[in-house]
Amino acid sequence: MNNKVIVTGGAGFIGSHLTEHLLSEGYEVHVIDNFDPFYPREIKEQNIAAQLDHKNYFLYEKDICNEIEVRKIFEEVKPSMVVHLAAKAGVRPSIQQSREYAKVNIIGTLHMLQASADYGVKKFIFASSSSVYGLNEQVPFKEEQPLLYIASPYGATKAAGEVLCKSYSHCFKLPVIALRFFTVYGPRQRPDLAIHKFAAKLLNGEEIELYGDGLSSRDYTYVSDIVQGIDKAIHYRINGYEVFNLGNDRPIQLIDLIDRIEKTFNLQFSKKWMSNQIGDVPQTWADLTKIKKIGYVPEIELDEGLRRFASWFKKTRKG
Repeated sequence: MNNKVIVTGGAGFIGSHLTEHLLSEGYEVHVIDNFDPFYPREIKEQNIAAQLDHKNYFLYEKDICNEIEVRKIFEEVKPSMVVHLAAKAGVRPSIQQSREYAKVNIIGTLHMLQASADYGVKKFIFASSSSVYGLNEQVPFKEEQPLLYIASPYGATKAAGEVLCKSYSHCFKLPVIALRFFTVYGPRQRPDLAIHKFAAKLLNGEEIELYGDGLSSRDYTYVSDIVQGIDKAIHYRINGYEVFNLGNDRPIQLIDLIDRIEKTFNLQFSKKWMSNQIGDVPQTWADLTKIKKIGYVPEIELDEGLRRFASWFKKTRKG
C-alpha cells in the first residue's frame, strides 16, 4: 500500500484536522473540496492555510458530483486509501434542499466508490452520521440496530451512502469502513453548528433561540477524538465492510450545554424558547463497545473541549 490518501471535504472542519494529522504521519494528502458556499469560503481557506505549503499536500478545487473530474484525479494520484468526508451537511437545511442533498451525498458518494473500485483503492472510509438512527428510542445506539427511524432527508442520504458502501464492498471486494459521527465540535467548527452559533451570539450579546424543552441530548464529540477514530479505522485490517459508531458515550442535555458554555465564557445568554423543529430528534448516544475493540477511547471531556473551543474562538474573533 502506498502512502497516497484522497480526503474529500478536506478543507472543512473535520477534514482540515484530519489532513494535519495525516501529514504529520507522513502521508501524501490529496484534498478534493469544492468550497461549497454553504458558509464563507474564507473560513475554509483559513482552515488549510498552514498546510498549503507542505510538500505532501495537494489541493483540487473540484466537485465530487462531477464524475469526469473525480476520475481524472484518481488517474493522476492512484491513491491507496480514500477518506470520504465531503457532504451536504445539516439536518434542517436538508428538509428544504432534499434534492441537492441527495445529489451530493448519494451520487457524489457513488462517484467516489466507483472510482475507488476501478483504480484499486485498498481502503475506503465513509463519514456517516448519528442521524441514521433518527427517532430510535433504544439507547445507547448500537451499530446492529435496524435503521427504521430516520427523521430527516440528511439522515436518509447518509443511510443511503452506507448501503452503497456495503454494496460496493460486496460487488468489488472493496474494503470499506463507515463511521457514524456523533455531534462533532471544537476549533474550526462550522458557524451553523450549535456551539459555534451559541458562542457567537453570546459574545455579541444577542438572543439565542432554543428549540423544545431543553431536555434533548446530544453525544458531543471533540474533533481530535474524531480524528483519533478515523486513524484507528485507517490502521484496522479489514477485507469486507464494517460500520462503527464514533462518539463520546456521554450525552449532554441542551440546558446543561448552555450552562457549560456560559461558565466557559463567563457570560449569560438571553434565551428565547421555541417549539421543536421538523427533523429534530430527542437524543443521540453512541454505544462505543465495537469501536473500542479496535483501540478507540475518547479523551476529551466536554468542559475541556469547550475551553479549547473558546480559546480558538476568541483568537479568531480578534484576528
